[in-house]
Formats: sequence, structure tokens, C-alpha cells
Amino acid sequence: MSRSLVTVDALVVGAGPAGLAAATALKLGGTGTVLVVDREEEAGGIPRLCEHTGFGLRDLRRVLSGPEYARRWVERAVACGVEIRTRTMVTGWAAPGRAEMTGPSGVLEIDARTIVLATGARERPRAARLVPGTRPSGIFTTGQLQQWVHREHLPVGRRAVVVGAEHVSYSAVMTLRHAGVHPVALVTDLPRPQSYRLFDLLVRVGLRVPVWTRTSVAGVYGRDRVDEVLVRGPDGDERSVAVDTVVFTGDFIPDNELARLAGLSIDPGTRGPACAAGGATTAPGIFAAGNLVHPAETADVAARRALSVGRAAATWLRQGGDRTMPGATERVRVADPLHWVVPNMVDPARAGDESVLIRSRVFLDHPHVVVTQGHRLLASYRLRHMIPNRSHHIPSDWWGRLRPGQDVLISVSPRPGG
Repeated sequence: MSRSLVTVDALVVGAGPAGLAAATALKLGGTGTVLVVDREEEAGGIPRLCEHTGFGLRDLRRVLSGPEYARRWVERAVACGVEIRTRTMVTGWAAPGRAEMTGPSGVLEIDARTIVLATGARERPRAARLVPGTRPSGIFTTGQLQQWVHREHLPVGRRAVVVGAEHVSYSAVMTLRHAGVHPVALVTDLPRPQSYRLFDLLVRVGLRVPVWTRTSVAGVYGRDRVDEVLVRGPDGDERSVAVDTVVFTGDFIPDNELARLAGLSIDPGTRGPACAAGGATTAPGIFAAGNLVHPAETADVAARRALSVGRAAATWLRQGGDRTMPGATERVRVADPLHWVVPNMVDPARAGDESVLIRSRVFLDHPHVVVTQGHRLLASYRLRHMIPNRSHHIPSDWWGRLRPGQDVLISVSPRPGG
């Protein structure tokens, strides 16, 4: 079957805030034709479905609702001359730099001088978390709940348990309230919530929704519809809670299928493409941005960091875009109890110009973060605390002290908290 061939300077896969930010930076950096494709009907990503406020503070310097925030980024990209095609899905690669895709106009191939992958991340559903019980209706992830409420306008239920107590869990509470559902509680197996204190106070005190800590969901039961969940408390005691809705939140994994098909190296911590500063991956000319790389930051953090990815891709094009040149190979790894680090590759020839994100699996009070290369101490930092499911920043000034040929390790000397 013959396919139409379209040639562009830059292809961005994903029209969420990160993809739109990267595309905008590419265009402002002098890139000729920039095409953004997305499988959804509208550009803007997940914020389109988040009616609550709180978006845009770090990148747009104002506080907006989710839909307004999404519109602002779409308008910025279009105003720069970026072309956006929705209902268009990249299904694979015909060759390096050539994407296979399907859309309203049929099957086609896009030949691009550079590619930015911004396919985002998704929450792990119940099945992936191995929660036993029956298989009734009324079980959602936050993303599914937002689609159900704000796009399909379908009834959800009356009483719900939210599994998780991180940023997105509180967003789920707001969506449930918007749908007229009573959130019975947020349930987390960690010793305390992982969101900002203001969000926690708003939900626990303002909305009177308790957070059950050191508690897990041991089963979900019902015949046609959920009618109870079994929760296990900190002492191992179990009790039944009458609800008709369960929302599994957080526990994000990157949508990395296209990255794997492209042969990119995958970081074992983030499970997204291994990348250096500016989103450079192990394949020259392919960059990665947003929550594909760091699952999962807030939309404004993802967009702000994606701007540097777009600038790096534009620079790569201006310098000739040589796909035969090897990328940076020095890996940055973490030791327990750290979970992941971004960037997780470094170029010894490039000075540090952005912060490094690290995450911990556990609560840590005043951890001493140490960066080493072999037996050499590159840097050390004392942080106030570390909280699971939240990223913490350390400087990248140690990049200038790297030596080629040896991996970097980031570890902590912690005092566990909670």
C-alpha cells in the first residue's frame, strides 16, 4: 500500500504542555517546519480535563484552570507557526527519523530531521498493582475519571475511595467532588501524604476528607458494581468500607513504546528514555521531553523543562544535525533509597545549565546527597527533606568536573523520617 510522505524539519510526538513547549522553543530557535501530532481529538494534554485551578505558575507566571492553561500553550505554539495535527497516532518507525502514522487523512510517513518524543506517562491501573477481588464496574484511574466526568459527562457514583495521597490523588478528589461523589478517604501505604501541605489541609480540613496512612487496599469486591473495598491498616487489621467507586492514582509509568521501538536506551529508574541535559537520547537527533522522561511532574514543571529540550533540538539542527555522531554516554545512576535521577546521562563537554531532579522511595529528613564518580567526590548537598512521589532539585555544577569513561553515582546518607 502506497503511503503519503511528508517532510518536516522537526516532528514532536505529543501535544500536551511539554510537547507544545518544545515545539514553541524549536520554532523560536529558527527551525523551519515544526509539526506536532497527537492521538487525542484536541491539543493540550491532560490539563484540558482538569477543571480545578493551580496550573501555570512556574512557566506562565500566573495561576490558571487546567483548560485555560492548555489553551494558552496551544495558542502560543500556533502563534509561532507550529502546525498541530490531532487524531493522529505514530504507530512505528519506517527508518531512523521517519515516523509511520495514521490519521484522518489515512496512513502516511513523516520524514523529520529531528524528533522530540513527548508522549507522557500514565497511571498504573488496578490489574498492574495486583489488587485482588472481583471485577465489577466503578474502578478508575485519575485519567479515566477525568475523561468520564469532563468529556463524557457520565455519572460516576456516590461514594469513593481514592488510592494514593500524592498530587494527582488530590486532583482526583476535586474531580469526584465536581461529579457529586463523596470521597470517603484517601488511602496510602506510606506514613504521611506526599502532596503539598496546602493541598492536604484543603482536602482534610476544608473538605473533611481523611487520609488513611500506613493503609493499603487489600481487595475490591462487588458483583456488577463495586460495593466494598477491604482495607488493611497499620497493625494488619482489615475492615470493609462501603463504596461504589475506587480511583487508583499515581504510580506513573512512561508511555515509552515509541522510544523502545526506536531502539532508545531505557533508564531502569524512570523507565523512560535515558537522556542527557536538553533531552538528548542515545539516538542522535531524537530528544525526549516531559513526563516521558520524569514520571510524573506537574504540567508547568514539565513544560518549563521541555523548553530547554526544544532549544537543544534547535541548536542540534543549526549545527548540522549529524545522526552519525554518538551521543553522551556517561550514565548517572542512583543508589537506594533513591528512585531515579533526571538527566541520567551527561556530556562531560557540556557545562551544567539546569537543575538535576532526584526522587526518593522513602521519607528522608535532612539527607546528605553525595555525587561521586569512582572514588572522586564531585559534590555534596544537604537537603531539608525528601518525600516519595515528589522530585527534589540539586545543582548541576558538578558536570564540569566529570571525567570521560566512568559512570556517576548519586547516593544519600539519610536519616529516615516518619
